Amino acid sequence: MARLKVGILFGGRSEEHPISIKSACEVARNLDVEKYEPFYVGITRSGAWRLCDGPAADWERGDCRPAVLTPDSGVHGLLVEERGRYEKVRLDVVVPVLHGTLGEDGAIQGLLELSGIPYVGCDIQSSALCMDKSLTYLVAASAGIATPKFWTVAAHETFDATRLSYPVFVKPARSGSSFGVTKVTEEAELRGAVDLARRYDAKVLIEEAVVGSEIGCALLGNGPDVVTGEVDRIALSHGFFRIHQEDAPETGSDNSKAIVPADIPEEARALAQETARAVYRALGCGGLARVDMFLTEDGEVVLNEVNTFPGMTSYSRYPRMMAAAGLSMSEVIDRTVSLALAGENR
Repeated sequence: MARLKVGILFGGRSEEHPISIKSACEVARNLDVEKYEPFYVGITRSGAWRLCDGPAADWERGDCRPAVLTPDSGVHGLLVEERGRYEKVRLDVVVPVLHGTLGEDGAIQGLLELSGIPYVGCDIQSSALCMDKSLTYLVAASAGIATPKFWTVAAHETFDATRLSYPVFVKPARSGSSFGVTKVTEEAELRGAVDLARRYDAKVLIEEAVVGSEIGCALLGNGPDVVTGEVDRIALSHGFFRIHQEDAPETGSDNSKAIVPADIPEEARALAQETARAVYRALGCGGLARVDMFLTEDGEVVLNEVNTFPGMTSYSRYPRMMAAAGLSMSEVIDRTVSLALAGENR
């Protein structure tokens, strides 16, 4: 049987470019090459697309050729430049290993919809909804899911700091990881925190600080057949959880550790998984996602955010949650690709 031609996109123009490369390296290590013929397409920080040998920190120095994913559904794949001419490479499926802006916000999903190529992960609508934390909260709250109290600050808009009860968190409304996030403990700090968040997004979110443990749940699948991974808990020694902000995250964080399975009561674990599934359904997610939540002292689960293509690095939370539930990274890849080919979440 012929191998499936799989396009694997990585890199990208967001602040999460290096994280995407590390995620793609892990995907490459766990890709069954007897089933799949991979075509690795790296996207530079400036937005140039290159067909290359594979993901690596120095991938741009290798043998790369200009390539574009064409929206022409008749091509159904890539146009790769070769000696001044373009060669067509038909793809069966695409795995967009892209995080943050232009990766999880519906942009690449829109291009893939135009191309007619099946792709792994959430669709345009759910990607856009989950990327904008204020919209995520509005939709989730309408479905009866607890969310933090929040306010939005549009571009060039000022905000009355006296309205708030501190502490609060200030963050870009549409950005990945914890880039641009500040914990504000008094009025005088608010303006600087908003200015920092605006470096990443014109729309800023201010939300109340929820007192409780940070927990998460990985999900895979569609409809009633969604599989939930083990719940994890972020153990903090000080400060707040800053995912992917460390210089060498592979060696661990200076203030946090992910405990999988979470050391929480069984009823809290079950509630967290139930809440994650409810969030997944309410936002129309499909394929895979990671739902981050808070567990308060009185046992309430409050939504934090949703990652529609969570980190897949060797130290990332999603693969560790799935592994704890008995699903290896290779199995996660197989299942998500099968779902994409079946078109069950479109």
